[in-house]
Amino acid sequence: MDIFFYEAFEEEAEALKRYLPGDISAGFIFKTIQESGDAEPGGAVISIRTQSVIPTSWSSKISGILTRSTGYDHIKSYLQKCGRFVGSGYLPLYCGRAVAEQAILLSMALLRKLPQQVEQFSSFHRDGLTGRECQGKNLLVVGVGNIGYEVVKVAGALGMNVAGVDIVERHSAVKYVSIEEGIAQADIIICAMNLTSENIAYFNYRLLKKSNPGVIFVNVARGEFSPSADLLKLLDEGRLSAVALDVFNNEPELAVSLRTNAASDDNEIKATLELAKRPNVILTPHNAFNTSESVDKKASQSIEQIKHFLEHGNFKWSVPLES
Repeated sequence: MDIFFYEAFEEEAEALKRYLPGDISAGFIFKTIQESGDAEPGGAVISIRTQSVIPTSWSSKISGILTRSTGYDHIKSYLQKCGRFVGSGYLPLYCGRAVAEQAILLSMALLRKLPQQVEQFSSFHRDGLTGRECQGKNLLVVGVGNIGYEVVKVAGALGMNVAGVDIVERHSAVKYVSIEEGIAQADIIICAMNLTSENIAYFNYRLLKKSNPGVIFVNVARGEFSPSADLLKLLDEGRLSAVALDVFNNEPELAVSLRTNAASDDNEIKATLELAKRPNVILTPHNAFNTSESVDKKASQSIEQIKHFLEHGNFKWSVPLES
């Protein structure tokens, strides 16, 4: 088989098939590699999202890897672990607007105490439901790349005071600040960074303790940035007033554990499940990208990548291995 798609949920698989040429053979499964139980790769090229764990033994059995995600840290980590080069590609352009809208959606839902509003419908009481408007609030966007810049534009249109943190200040319209200055002023912090080996656990207890009391924290980038145990502690202390996460620390194990109802001994997963019980926390299943518009773009660009690889032996958008 030319290409095998793991983690292809129903709508995505249908979109991929619409763009797939008749001369390329492909297989599809909604499960991760570890859930599938496959001892051998499903195709000469495999495509995953972010939750599959690729066996190191497969590196000599596959010619290419396509991750259907804007992040590629998991692919770089795999290549380093297996110690050999495998052609690898990613999708940098398909979901910037979708993820940005979800980040703003989560922020506003927490400002307006939406989970509590829904819960109290059954009694029709409004006690404790007074929220806040977003206009005039200070928003800090950490990581002003394709997604972060879309967050800046949407938030600005809503009348928010927006500042950005990034090591590369590429947008002249953005007010850039240091992380220390930014978190000291922020009412809302949105994480939209790229994950590297140097910035794991960036939003740890020590850093977020310096923020304004009552700040809202939203992470739509990678779960490794924000340890769940630290977020729990900051919520309990009142430093954070609310948290929204679309991504999670140890996400591959968390996802499988939730789908199979299998208990986990991992402390970070336990902390994430404890967060899920809090009325001032919103957790979504790594779904910020998932709009009909972005799924269509993802499918189109995935097939574009596969065709390019099969014709030329490399991907149009290759995972950058030097950074």
